[in-house]
Amino acid sequence: MRLSPWGALGIACALGLASPVVASVYPLPADGSAVVGTDEAVTTVYSDTLPDLAHRYSLGYYEIIRANPGVDVWLPGAGRRIVLPGRRILPTGPREGLVVNLPEHRLYYYPKPRNAREQRVVITYPISIGKMDWRTPLGETRVIARIRNPAWYPPESIRKEHAANGDPLPKVVPAGPDNPLGAFALRLAAGEGEYMIHGTNNPTAVGMSVTHGCIRMYPEDVAALFPLVAVGTKVWLVNEPVKVAWVDGKLLLEAHPPVDEEGQSVEPDLALLSKLLDQALGDSTAAIHWDLARQTLQAADGIPTVVGLAATLDAPAADTNAPARLATGTAETVKR
Repeated sequence: MRLSPWGALGIACALGLASPVVASVYPLPADGSAVVGTDEAVTTVYSDTLPDLAHRYSLGYYEIIRANPGVDVWLPGAGRRIVLPGRRILPTGPREGLVVNLPEHRLYYYPKPRNAREQRVVITYPISIGKMDWRTPLGETRVIARIRNPAWYPPESIRKEHAANGDPLPKVVPAGPDNPLGAFALRLAAGEGEYMIHGTNNPTAVGMSVTHGCIRMYPEDVAALFPLVAVGTKVWLVNEPVKVAWVDGKLLLEAHPPVDEEGQSVEPDLALLSKLLDQALGDSTAAIHWDLARQTLQAADGIPTVVGLAATLDAPAADTNAPARLATGTAETVKR
């Protein structure tokens, strides 16, 4: 479950976080479960847009759009109920340092507890990743530098691209409101050090595949993360469009549109995602509602869905004809 507002605020203050990111702090389940958070909902006022709501609630551009199909992005209208997807299955791998799941357009940070009694938490933020022809790399790396008010030195390839589009760039873009790196940057060892986790002067694009390979964050998110991450912190860049987890004998499936070799989001490939689901299940034995599983894979909306129940080979399979979305929220219950 998600921390209560006061519990989250206490942990956020202890970590030195500003209040806008309290909603992104989740306790790690004591039983080792990979599921954190809750889905919630809000009702729009006339001035709301989906990108505004995404920014306000630490969601990405496509993340909020996929959770609310059929809603006009820029004119949802007053009185519209908007789902805020907050229930997540943690990516596989170590729960330490920074984990960036590219298809999910999301970063997870696991701060080290200061003592054995301190509640372990995960802090998660929406991100942008590399666009076509400028892919974000995969694999394990580490933070090699922390930079305040970074200047941007556009590589020659990027300057040529901008020049061809009639938007020439100088050799150096100084720190300031026009700098696309924002006010904080974490340089990674990947490549030759050209990849960074940084802020942006275009927050509307957070949650898209639009960068030149770097990882962009909302300005306030990177400002909160920056003081917590030391040089040497490990970083895992992973590609997991399909995640599964068991909760109380129920199989949850979370699917996102996969990214191609250039880091661009592509339409869900049902055969590929089904294969990834099989791999994620491993040797587990489950009674799966395959019609619902396929629908979930095809929708790729990032919302964990109950698609089956635990089963044994020497007992009749449980009835899974009608498993439902499992989505509860502290603001209001989300039923879809």
